[in-house]
Amino acid sequence: MSANTSPAPTLESRLDAWSRGWRAPVFAALVALIAGLPGLFAMPPLDRDESRFAQATAQMLETGDYVNIKLQDQPRNKKPVGIHWLQAVAVEAVSAPEDRGIWAYRIPSLLGAMLAAAACAWGAAAFFGPRESLLSGAILGATFLLSTEAFIAKTDAALCGFTTLAMAGLARIYAAGLAGEKAGKGPKLAFWIGMAMAALIKGPVGLLVAILAILALWAWDRKIGWLKQLGWSWGLILFAAIVLPWATMITIATDGAFWGAAVGGDLAPKLAGGHESHSGPFGYYALLSPLLLFPVTLLLPAALVLAWTGRKEPGVRFALCWLIPTWLMFEILPTKLAHYTLPSFGALAMLMAAALRAPLGLVPRIIGTALLALAGVAFAAVCIVAWKTYAAPSALPLAILSALLFVAAAVAGGWLILRKQAAKALVTAGVLGILAHGTMAGLLAPRLDSLWLSKRLARALEATDLAPRAGAPGPVAVTGYSEPSMVFQLGTTTQLTDAEGAADAVDEGRPAVVEGREDEKFRAALAALGHAPRQAGEIKGLNYSDGDDEVLRIYRGEPRRHEAVEAPDAVDGAEATAPVAEEAPR
Repeated sequence: MSANTSPAPTLESRLDAWSRGWRAPVFAALVALIAGLPGLFAMPPLDRDESRFAQATAQMLETGDYVNIKLQDQPRNKKPVGIHWLQAVAVEAVSAPEDRGIWAYRIPSLLGAMLAAAACAWGAAAFFGPRESLLSGAILGATFLLSTEAFIAKTDAALCGFTTLAMAGLARIYAAGLAGEKAGKGPKLAFWIGMAMAALIKGPVGLLVAILAILALWAWDRKIGWLKQLGWSWGLILFAAIVLPWATMITIATDGAFWGAAVGGDLAPKLAGGHESHSGPFGYYALLSPLLLFPVTLLLPAALVLAWTGRKEPGVRFALCWLIPTWLMFEILPTKLAHYTLPSFGALAMLMAAALRAPLGLVPRIIGTALLALAGVAFAAVCIVAWKTYAAPSALPLAILSALLFVAAAVAGGWLILRKQAAKALVTAGVLGILAHGTMAGLLAPRLDSLWLSKRLARALEATDLAPRAGAPGPVAVTGYSEPSMVFQLGTTTQLTDAEGAADAVDEGRPAVVEGREDEKFRAALAALGHAPRQAGEIKGLNYSDGDDEVLRIYRGEPRRHEAVEAPDAVDGAEATAPVAEEAPR
């Protein structure tokens, strides 16, 4: 007697089941969520861009001015307002500006990464099968670069999300045009909303990606008729309705100064040279790509092979026309930052996923294994070196765990792809790589105490009852150290001053924070005011923004002279004068 048995499900069959209909974009978004979530809560506020964006948003919430972008009392005329509005909505929904919880400001970045992954899957479905659609979005969501930007409260993950949404809509319109079909309203709406939000977040970057892709497709196909389906009449109106109101308000509010500063002070220097010392040679992004794409690096050679062999396929052609012009634009641009090419990663993800339709050749498998091993070992080394240099000895188990997970992702992925099991290699390396990144960002990095000066300073002020947010006299006066993360954590009114200003603050009964190089001047100014310094704490560490070792000393404010007469015990005694020292372990 025989029993009916069904074949055991394979990885491919499971991927097919997970990728039907709406499941592919949802699954891809879930991958991006899991990859980016650990750092969202665990990482302290980062310098300098993240804390600048978050502080400017906090001031919008504090003042009710949602047009002007300011950092304390200084206009911040660099980027449009989009990311600040998104952050303000998130903070109002789940937190409050006085809480200074950076995680709430990071929510739009995480949602942007999820949108990018989901949109990539949706766009890939216009050309490839459901399995390739799911893998395209999951690959993008798992990349080291996007999952890192997902927990940093600045523009780049949100820009990637809306740009990828627009390009996914464009992909569907292009595919419909080639098939002689009419594109639905959904792709057109996705394109125009994506372009408008990208413009409101980071100016022309998203527009340039789309325009360059359209021009490349026109040059390749020698026809552009499909572009008539873009919904130009109502689409341009929608774009203007999203972008123009704030553009008009900021022009009036600043008498046009915003545009002069944004273009002349931010954009033009990046086009002219390596702005703020951020420069690199041509090929900078190509050299970084094995690291930025980890753990899907193993499919990079196969994607490049497909780019050549499958260039006549509509999907491959669209991905290339999206990828190559954008990548070249940023390679040519003198100013270089690792995240600049992120809006083109969706195209790379499509090529990687499509490469899995056929068995991979020996050479792409060997090169992919080598690149994955290089990236895995590099990240493992970073974990160990970071622990040894910046963390307490007790963090060693976390450093070892992170390093082992990075190596495991490289070894397992490489071993499977060499055995011609490319899909299993991708999934295994992806799972282990996401775990490695989550362990590093969520557990190890927050324990690199030497790097988190602002966080430790805020805690030291609270421990010594000198934090204005806890009721102490304020604002805190700070000299010699002015990182935005400190302003964000201590509050908008934090006084950035010189040694004499810090001494005046102490004379007024307020606490002062003095960096070691300013300490002698501060003590001299304080002596001239008739006071002896009363140190309450000391923090040592590395300011990673400029590479300087810092010593931050906290000084108590002197009570008013009539208070000293009425309550002399308040200034006498060892407890009032004993400093609370805090030094990073390394």
